Amino acid sequence: MRDFLTYAGGTFVGLFILVPVFFGILRAFGVYAIVEEGRCHVYVLFGKVRAVLDEPGIYFLWSRLGIVGPIVNWLGQCHVLDLRLDQTYLRSQAVNSEEGAPMGIGMWYEMFISDPVAYLFKNADPRGSLSANVSSSTVRCLSNMPLGSMLETRHAMSVAVRTEVSPKSHEWGYKLGSVYIRKVHFRDTGMIRQIEEKVVNRLRQVTSAIKQDGANQVSIITSTAERQAAIEFAKADAMRPRIVGEALQIISQDGEIVRSMFEILEMQKIVEGEARVTIVPPKSDILNQLLAAQPGGKVTGPPPMRK
Repeated sequence: MRDFLTYAGGTFVGLFILVPVFFGILRAFGVYAIVEEGRCHVYVLFGKVRAVLDEPGIYFLWSRLGIVGPIVNWLGQCHVLDLRLDQTYLRSQAVNSEEGAPMGIGMWYEMFISDPVAYLFKNADPRGSLSANVSSSTVRCLSNMPLGSMLETRHAMSVAVRTEVSPKSHEWGYKLGSVYIRKVHFRDTGMIRQIEEKVVNRLRQVTSAIKQDGANQVSIITSTAERQAAIEFAKADAMRPRIVGEALQIISQDGEIVRSMFEILEMQKIVEGEARVTIVPPKSDILNQLLAAQPGGKVTGPPPMRK
């Protein structure tokens, strides 16, 4: 157990302490250098660029730098640059349209280091200079454009800005990638409110027109249906007398049937009416008595018989 702990402790110290220290000393004396993916090492000694390592891998500095390899890390300087693609967004760049409307343009662009030496020594702030260049190019290229084109043709505007910026930015070692206009908006609050009012009024007009058109269509359909129904009812009313007349003509050929029919119709009218009917038995003198009971009543003859 003691031997196991001894071997384990020695292995731990050797792997995690001695080996990293040993390789660190080798890197300090310029024996080798490791360049990671997307990185660049620029070695400067006595004001002069000695080597630029921009490909990932392991490099032996003695073979690259010669006799200055062991001292470049002590007397010189190693600049580690990030070559990966970077992105920046510029918000609300102030431009004016051809009609004089104050507009704001949001510009998104990509950039990366194309020349490490120029990036380090030709400009003190390449990133800030590129941002200012993009901003000024946006204002210069997109000002005095028609408002309709400014709101619709974003791709052409992006290409125009990128064409204007790229040559100058490459001189500083910073190359511009894709450029995209993400947002075009109005900067004047009063104008925004006026546009909103116009849009709301236009929507109200369109809504009213749609409602009125619907009401007109319903009225047309309703009037057409009523006209057709009136025509059909008129035809039916015109046909009814003819049908009834033909039926009566057929019935009138038999006198007994005619008399019975009219008696039935008369009784039906009496029943349908709400008049009060008094039935007197035949050969009864009750009607004479009622007439005689009235003041000034006179009986001049036999009363009519009623059923």
